[in-house]
Amino acid sequence: MGTAFAIALVFIGCCSNVVFLELLVREFPGCGNIVTFAQFLFIAMEGFIFETKFGRKKPAIPIRNYIIMVTMFFTVSVVNNYALNFNIAMPLHMIFRSGSLIANMILGIIMLKKRYSASKYLSIALVSIGIFICTIMSAKEMQNMGHEGEEDEGINAFVHWVIGISMLTFALLMSARMGIFQETLYKQYGKHSKEALFYNHCLPLPGFLLLCTDIYRHCVYFNQSAPMEVPVVGVTMPTMWFYLFMNVITQYVCIRGVFILTTECASLTVTLVVTLRKFLSLIFSIMYFKNPFTVWHWIGTAVVFLGTLLYTEVLSSLYTAILGPPAKEKKEK
Repeated sequence: MGTAFAIALVFIGCCSNVVFLELLVREFPGCGNIVTFAQFLFIAMEGFIFETKFGRKKPAIPIRNYIIMVTMFFTVSVVNNYALNFNIAMPLHMIFRSGSLIANMILGIIMLKKRYSASKYLSIALVSIGIFICTIMSAKEMQNMGHEGEEDEGINAFVHWVIGISMLTFALLMSARMGIFQETLYKQYGKHSKEALFYNHCLPLPGFLLLCTDIYRHCVYFNQSAPMEVPVVGVTMPTMWFYLFMNVITQYVCIRGVFILTTECASLTVTLVVTLRKFLSLIFSIMYFKNPFTVWHWIGTAVVFLGTLLYTEVLSSLYTAILGPPAKEKKEK
């Protein structure tokens, strides 16, 4: 029952979150900071009440380690948000971030001296090829803009796109470094996922003071958006504030679902659910919002997720579940 409930939370929360995020970004492409601030504030308040018991519960992991983790987490979140200002479409943004496997493997080999099986290297190659295909196709779209309009505008759009890709690459590597840091902490102090969730969202809040001008500007924009009547409640409020509110709630539902799932299932099952959720979110984003997506984009997307499934050994697990273990294993038993 707990597992089914958690999976439902992940799919409903995360997929709904993508919808409301794209509704916000389509109207105001630079609204990432106010969205992230609202999410962080809500999760921090919830964690302060229910996790730290209004600050009475001491953390199991020293605060100094959380400060390092939070610095990386905050940097990744802000850079990913700003990338949307540089001609990065939401589907490409989602696909590119799926390349976290590559970054994790590279840093794992360099920093932790890890070694992987041939299937793992093959999966990383597939993910890399898929992201490369989608990136090249998006680059061609940026170049085509130059032919449709002024040449200077086309060059400017392409330069902005290159900056956006560079930002996503940096965020990808920083996110992988943060993952390795978390892995080291959990080995030393044990797993404290909900505590880490709270501190990852609470400690960065003062950092948003650096972005207060941008956040305030978008508050004004949101106030000026067309009013709408909230279903069921019957209250009238600006449309963009409603979208933001729903984005925050669905983000919390998504994160909460993933947390429950990690306590109910093996990591492989969690990875499978999250991977399928990403794929479903991507497909829904393309269909519902009619984002430009060529045949090559579809091929690249398929290759990325095939590589992801191969990396997590989901395909081999399904094969074993359907046809049973290999003959060698049966003989050993």
